[in-house]
Amino acid sequence: MLDPTRLRLLREFAEHGTMTAVAEVCGLTSSAVSQQLATLEREAGVRLFERAGRRVRLTAEGRRLVGHAHNVLNALDAAEEDLRSASTPRGPVRVACFATAAVHRLLPAMATVRARHPDLHVIMHELEPREAIEALREGRCDLGIAFTYSLIPEDPPPGVTRLRLGVEPLLIALPAGHPAAAGEVDLRSLRGEPWIAGSWSTADHEMLDRACALAGFHPNVVHTADDYALVLRMVREGLGASLVPELVATVVGVPDGVVLRPISTIEITRTTHALLRTETPAINAVLALLRSPGTGMSGRRPDLESEGDERRGQGGPA
Repeated sequence: MLDPTRLRLLREFAEHGTMTAVAEVCGLTSSAVSQQLATLEREAGVRLFERAGRRVRLTAEGRRLVGHAHNVLNALDAAEEDLRSASTPRGPVRVACFATAAVHRLLPAMATVRARHPDLHVIMHELEPREAIEALREGRCDLGIAFTYSLIPEDPPPGVTRLRLGVEPLLIALPAGHPAAAGEVDLRSLRGEPWIAGSWSTADHEMLDRACALAGFHPNVVHTADDYALVLRMVREGLGASLVPELVATVVGVPDGVVLRPISTIEITRTTHALLRTETPAINAVLALLRSPGTGMSGRRPDLESEGDERRGQGGPA
Protein backbone atom coordinates (compact mmCIF):
# COMPACT_ATOMS: atom_id res chain seq x y z
CA MET A 1 0.00 0.00 0.00
CA LEU A 2 1.26 3.47 -0.86
CA ASP A 3 2.19 5.61 2.12
CA PRO A 4 0.38 9.01 2.34
CA THR A 5 3.45 10.74 3.82
CA ARG A 6 5.53 9.69 0.82
CA LEU A 7 2.72 10.72 -1.53
CA ARG A 8 2.90 14.21 0.02
CA LEU A 9 6.62 14.32 -0.72
CA LEU A 10 5.92 13.24 -4.31
CA ARG A 11 3.35 16.01 -4.67
CA GLU A 12 5.87 18.54 -3.35
CA PHE A 13 8.49 17.26 -5.80
CA ALA A 14 6.05 17.77 -8.69
CA GLU A 15 5.45 21.32 -7.43
CA HIS A 16 9.04 22.36 -6.67
CA GLY A 17 11.13 20.19 -9.01
CA THR A 18 14.14 19.28 -6.83
CA MET A 19 14.87 17.16 -3.76
CA THR A 20 16.54 20.17 -2.16
CA ALA A 21 13.46 22.36 -2.56
CA VAL A 22 11.21 19.62 -1.15
CA ALA A 23 13.54 19.23 1.81
CA GLU A 24 13.36 22.97 2.55
CA VAL A 25 9.57 23.06 2.30
CA CYS A 26 9.07 19.96 4.46
CA GLY A 27 11.81 20.59 7.00
CA LEU A 28 13.79 17.47 6.07
CA THR A 29 17.24 16.75 4.70
CA SER A 30 17.69 16.12 0.98
CA SER A 31 18.94 12.63 1.82
CA ALA A 32 15.79 11.84 3.80
CA VAL A 33 13.57 13.05 0.96
CA SER A 34 15.52 10.97 -1.56
CA GLN A 35 15.25 7.86 0.60
CA GLN A 36 11.52 8.29 1.13
CA LEU A 37 10.84 8.76 -2.58
CA ALA A 38 13.01 5.75 -3.42
CA THR A 39 10.88 3.71 -1.01
CA LEU A 40 7.72 5.05 -2.68
CA GLU A 41 9.09 3.93 -6.04
CA ARG A 42 9.60 0.41 -4.69
CA GLU A 43 6.09 0.40 -3.24
CA ALA A 44 4.62 1.53 -6.57
CA GLY A 45 6.51 -1.15 -8.50
CA VAL A 46 7.24 1.19 -11.44
CA ARG A 47 9.87 3.81 -12.19
CA LEU A 48 8.71 7.18 -10.91
CA PHE A 49 11.94 9.13 -11.59
CA GLU A 50 14.53 9.37 -14.33
CA ARG A 51 17.76 11.23 -14.90
CA ALA A 52 17.79 14.31 -17.15
CA GLY A 53 21.40 15.42 -17.22
CA ARG A 54 22.36 16.25 -13.65
CA ARG A 55 18.76 16.54 -12.50
CA VAL A 56 16.00 14.09 -11.64
CA ARG A 57 12.54 14.39 -13.16
CA LEU A 58 9.27 12.48 -13.04
CA THR A 59 8.54 9.72 -15.53
CA ALA A 60 5.14 9.44 -17.19
CA GLU A 61 4.15 6.96 -14.47
CA GLY A 62 5.38 9.41 -11.83
CA ARG A 63 3.20 12.16 -13.25
CA ARG A 64 0.21 9.81 -13.24
CA LEU A 65 0.82 8.98 -9.59
CA VAL A 66 0.99 12.70 -8.76
CA GLY A 67 -2.57 13.04 -10.11
CA HIS A 68 -3.72 10.18 -7.87
CA ALA A 69 -1.81 11.70 -4.95
CA HIS A 70 -3.84 14.92 -5.24
CA ASN A 71 -7.08 12.91 -4.98
CA VAL A 72 -5.90 10.72 -2.11
CA LEU A 73 -4.42 13.53 -0.01
CA ASN A 74 -7.35 15.87 -0.56
CA ALA A 75 -9.69 13.06 0.51
CA LEU A 76 -7.64 12.41 3.65
CA ASP A 77 -7.57 16.12 4.51
CA ALA A 78 -11.33 16.32 4.03
CA ALA A 79 -11.89 13.22 6.20
CA GLU A 80 -9.80 14.65 9.05
CA GLU A 81 -11.55 18.01 8.87
CA ASP A 82 -14.96 16.36 8.63
CA LEU A 83 -14.32 14.32 11.76
CA ARG A 84 -13.19 17.44 13.59
CA SER A 85 -16.19 19.44 12.44
CA ALA A 86 -18.77 16.64 12.66
CA SER A 87 -21.99 17.71 10.95
CA THR A 88 -22.19 21.17 12.49
CA PRO A 89 -20.32 24.00 10.75
CA ARG A 90 -17.75 25.24 13.24
CA GLY A 91 -14.26 26.58 13.51
CA PRO A 92 -12.42 29.07 11.31
CA VAL A 93 -12.76 29.25 7.52
CA ARG A 94 -10.01 31.39 6.00
CA VAL A 95 -11.15 33.06 2.78
CA ALA A 96 -8.84 34.80 0.29
CA CYS A 97 -10.86 37.24 -1.79
CA PHE A 98 -10.40 40.23 -4.11
CA ALA A 99 -11.87 43.56 -3.03
CA THR A 100 -15.04 43.96 -5.13
CA ALA A 101 -16.20 40.38 -4.45
CA ALA A 102 -15.43 40.90 -0.77
CA VAL A 103 -17.85 43.84 -0.64
CA HIS A 104 -20.49 42.29 -2.89
CA ARG A 105 -20.44 38.66 -1.74
CA LEU A 106 -18.22 37.85 1.19
CA LEU A 107 -19.24 40.57 3.66
CA PRO A 108 -22.98 39.75 3.34
CA ALA A 109 -22.13 36.05 3.74
CA MET A 110 -20.07 36.79 6.85
CA ALA A 111 -22.97 38.73 8.40
CA THR A 112 -25.34 35.81 7.77
CA VAL A 113 -22.83 33.28 9.12
CA ARG A 114 -22.77 35.07 12.48
CA ALA A 115 -26.55 34.75 12.74
CA ARG A 116 -26.94 31.16 11.47
CA HIS A 117 -23.74 29.45 12.62
CA PRO A 118 -22.43 30.95 15.86
CA ASP A 119 -19.58 28.41 16.06
CA LEU A 120 -18.36 29.22 12.53
CA HIS A 121 -15.86 32.04 12.09
CA VAL A 122 -14.98 33.42 8.65
CA ILE A 123 -11.59 35.10 8.39
CA MET A 124 -11.02 37.27 5.33
CA HIS A 125 -7.72 38.03 3.62
CA GLU A 126 -7.82 40.46 0.70
CA LEU A 127 -5.72 38.93 -2.07
CA GLU A 128 -5.66 39.22 -5.85
CA PRO A 129 -6.64 36.03 -7.76
CA ARG A 130 -3.13 34.67 -8.37
CA GLU A 131 -2.19 35.31 -4.75
CA ALA A 132 -5.40 33.62 -3.56
CA ILE A 133 -4.68 30.51 -5.63
CA GLU A 134 -1.16 30.32 -4.21
CA ALA A 135 -2.48 30.73 -0.66
CA LEU A 136 -4.98 27.93 -1.27
CA ARG A 137 -2.34 25.58 -2.66
CA GLU A 138 -0.01 26.30 0.25
CA GLY A 139 -2.76 25.73 2.82
CA ARG A 140 -2.79 29.34 4.04
CA CYS A 141 -6.50 29.63 3.26
CA ASP A 142 -9.44 27.21 3.01
CA LEU A 143 -11.47 28.94 0.31
CA GLY A 144 -10.51 31.34 -2.44
CA ILE A 145 -12.62 33.78 -4.44
CA ALA A 146 -10.97 34.75 -7.71
CA PHE A 147 -11.88 35.86 -11.22
CA THR A 148 -10.94 35.10 -14.79
CA TYR A 149 -11.50 37.09 -17.99
CA SER A 150 -13.09 35.57 -21.08
CA LEU A 151 -10.11 36.74 -23.16
CA ILE A 152 -7.64 34.97 -20.84
CA PRO A 153 -8.96 31.41 -20.30
CA GLU A 154 -7.35 29.62 -17.35
CA ASP A 155 -7.76 26.14 -15.91
CA PRO A 156 -7.80 25.62 -12.13
CA PRO A 157 -4.60 24.13 -10.67
CA PRO A 158 -4.41 20.37 -10.06
CA GLY A 159 -6.35 19.32 -6.99
CA VAL A 160 -8.43 22.52 -6.90
CA THR A 161 -12.18 22.59 -7.49
CA ARG A 162 -13.54 25.73 -9.17
CA LEU A 163 -17.22 26.71 -8.90
CA ARG A 164 -18.73 29.60 -10.82
CA LEU A 165 -20.39 32.30 -8.73
CA GLY A 166 -21.33 34.89 -11.36
CA VAL A 167 -20.53 36.55 -14.67
CA GLU A 168 -20.50 40.26 -15.55
CA PRO A 169 -19.58 42.29 -18.65
CA LEU A 170 -16.64 44.66 -18.93
CA LEU A 171 -17.62 48.26 -19.70
CA ILE A 172 -15.75 51.31 -20.99
CA ALA A 173 -15.33 54.15 -18.49
CA LEU A 174 -15.20 57.56 -20.20
CA PRO A 175 -15.60 61.20 -19.19
CA ALA A 176 -19.26 62.19 -19.63
CA GLY A 177 -18.39 64.74 -22.32
CA HIS A 178 -16.32 62.35 -24.45
CA PRO A 179 -17.49 62.11 -28.10
CA ALA A 180 -17.79 58.31 -27.83
CA ALA A 181 -19.83 58.40 -24.60
CA ALA A 182 -23.26 58.75 -26.23
CA GLY A 183 -23.97 55.00 -26.56
CA GLU A 184 -22.26 51.68 -27.21
CA VAL A 185 -18.56 52.14 -27.87
CA ASP A 186 -16.59 50.75 -30.78
CA LEU A 187 -13.12 50.11 -29.38
CA ARG A 188 -11.61 51.14 -32.69
CA SER A 189 -12.87 54.69 -32.10
CA LEU A 190 -10.53 54.89 -29.08
CA ARG A 191 -7.38 53.94 -31.00
CA GLY A 192 -5.63 57.24 -30.27
CA GLU A 193 -6.83 57.62 -26.66
CA PRO A 194 -4.64 57.43 -23.55
CA TRP A 195 -5.58 54.43 -21.36
CA ILE A 196 -5.60 53.64 -17.66
CA ALA A 197 -4.83 49.97 -16.96
CA GLY A 198 -4.02 47.68 -14.07
CA SER A 199 -0.42 47.16 -13.00
CA TRP A 200 1.85 45.69 -15.67
CA SER A 201 1.88 42.21 -14.12
CA THR A 202 -1.89 41.90 -13.64
CA ALA A 203 -4.51 40.07 -15.68
CA ASP A 204 -6.33 43.42 -16.04
CA HIS A 205 -3.43 44.82 -18.05
CA GLU A 206 -3.18 41.71 -20.21
CA MET A 207 -6.94 41.76 -20.81
CA LEU A 208 -6.78 45.36 -22.11
CA ASP A 209 -3.91 44.44 -24.44
CA ARG A 210 -5.87 41.51 -25.88
CA ALA A 211 -9.11 43.46 -26.26
CA CYS A 212 -7.40 46.26 -28.16
CA ALA A 213 -5.44 43.78 -30.26
CA LEU A 214 -8.75 42.26 -31.41
CA ALA A 215 -9.80 45.80 -32.38
CA GLY A 216 -6.62 46.20 -34.41
CA PHE A 217 -4.41 48.43 -32.27
CA HIS A 218 -2.11 48.49 -29.27
CA PRO A 219 -3.39 50.62 -26.36
CA ASN A 220 -1.40 53.67 -25.32
CA VAL A 221 -1.30 52.89 -21.58
CA VAL A 222 -0.23 56.10 -19.86
CA HIS A 223 -1.33 55.38 -16.28
CA THR A 224 -1.61 52.23 -14.16
CA ALA A 225 -3.79 51.81 -11.07
CA ASP A 226 -5.40 48.81 -9.34
CA ASP A 227 -7.97 50.66 -7.21
CA TYR A 228 -11.18 51.12 -9.21
CA ALA A 229 -12.28 54.13 -7.17
CA LEU A 230 -9.01 55.80 -8.13
CA VAL A 231 -9.35 54.68 -11.77
CA LEU A 232 -12.81 56.24 -12.11
CA ARG A 233 -11.62 59.51 -10.64
CA MET A 234 -8.71 59.53 -13.06
CA VAL A 235 -11.20 59.01 -15.90
CA ARG A 236 -13.24 61.95 -14.59
CA GLU A 237 -10.13 64.13 -14.76
CA GLY A 238 -9.69 63.23 -18.44
CA LEU A 239 -6.52 61.17 -17.88
CA GLY A 240 -7.69 58.31 -20.06
CA ALA A 241 -10.27 55.63 -20.80
CA SER A 242 -10.44 52.37 -18.87
CA LEU A 243 -12.14 48.97 -18.91
CA VAL A 244 -14.00 48.20 -15.67
CA PRO A 245 -16.28 45.34 -14.58
CA GLU A 246 -19.98 46.15 -14.30
CA LEU A 247 -19.95 45.27 -10.59
CA VAL A 248 -17.69 48.26 -9.90
CA ALA A 249 -20.68 50.58 -10.41
CA THR A 250 -22.48 48.83 -7.53
CA VAL A 251 -19.54 48.38 -5.17
CA VAL A 252 -17.55 51.58 -5.78
CA GLY A 253 -20.12 53.90 -7.32
CA VAL A 254 -19.65 55.96 -10.46
CA PRO A 255 -18.62 59.57 -9.72
CA ASP A 256 -20.33 62.51 -11.42
CA GLY A 257 -18.73 63.23 -14.75
CA VAL A 258 -18.02 59.58 -15.60
CA VAL A 259 -20.13 57.20 -17.68
CA LEU A 260 -19.87 53.44 -18.16
CA ARG A 261 -20.76 52.27 -21.65
CA PRO A 262 -21.06 48.77 -23.21
CA ILE A 263 -18.61 47.69 -25.92
CA SER A 264 -20.21 47.15 -29.32
CA THR A 265 -17.42 45.33 -31.15
CA ILE A 266 -16.48 42.56 -28.72
CA GLU A 267 -17.97 40.93 -25.63
CA ILE A 268 -15.60 40.76 -22.67
CA THR A 269 -16.74 39.19 -19.40
CA ARG A 270 -15.32 38.62 -15.95
CA THR A 271 -16.31 35.41 -14.17
CA THR A 272 -16.03 35.10 -10.39
CA HIS A 273 -15.21 31.66 -9.00
CA ALA A 274 -14.98 29.97 -5.63
CA LEU A 275 -11.87 27.78 -5.30
CA LEU A 276 -11.38 24.97 -2.79
CA ARG A 277 -9.26 21.87 -2.20
CA THR A 278 -11.53 20.02 0.23
CA GLU A 279 -15.17 20.12 1.28
CA THR A 280 -16.17 20.28 4.95
CA PRO A 281 -19.41 21.29 6.68
CA ALA A 282 -17.85 24.66 7.51
CA ILE A 283 -16.61 25.35 3.99
CA ASN A 284 -19.88 24.17 2.45
CA ALA A 285 -21.86 26.47 4.75
CA VAL A 286 -19.85 29.46 3.54
CA LEU A 287 -20.15 28.33 -0.08
CA ALA A 288 -23.92 28.04 0.20
CA LEU A 289 -24.14 31.67 1.28
CA LEU A 290 -21.73 32.86 -1.40
CA ARG A 291 -23.84 31.11 -4.04
CA SER A 292 -27.23 32.20 -2.75
CA PRO A 293 -29.57 33.86 -5.29
CA GLY A 294 -29.49 37.15 -3.40
CA THR A 295 -25.84 37.78 -4.27
CA GLY A 296 -25.96 37.34 -8.04
CA MET A 297 -24.12 39.86 -10.22
CA SER A 298 -25.97 42.28 -12.45
CA GLY A 299 -29.25 41.15 -10.89
CA ARG A 300 -28.73 37.68 -12.34
CA ARG A 301 -28.92 34.49 -10.34
CA PRO A 302 -25.45 32.98 -9.98
CA ASP A 303 -24.74 29.79 -11.86
CA LEU A 304 -25.19 26.98 -9.35
CA GLU A 305 -23.43 24.43 -11.55
CA SER A 306 -19.69 23.99 -11.56
CA GLU A 307 -18.20 25.43 -14.73
CA GLY A 308 -17.63 22.65 -17.24
CA ASP A 309 -17.70 20.09 -14.40
CA GLU A 310 -14.62 21.65 -12.85
CA ARG A 311 -14.61 19.50 -9.73
CA ARG A 312 -11.01 18.58 -10.32
CA GLY A 313 -8.37 16.54 -8.64
CA GLN A 314 -7.01 14.44 -11.47
CA GLY A 315 -3.78 16.39 -11.70
CA GLY A 316 -4.51 18.14 -15.01
CA PRO A 317 -2.50 21.08 -16.35
CA ALA A 318 -2.13 24.10 -14.12
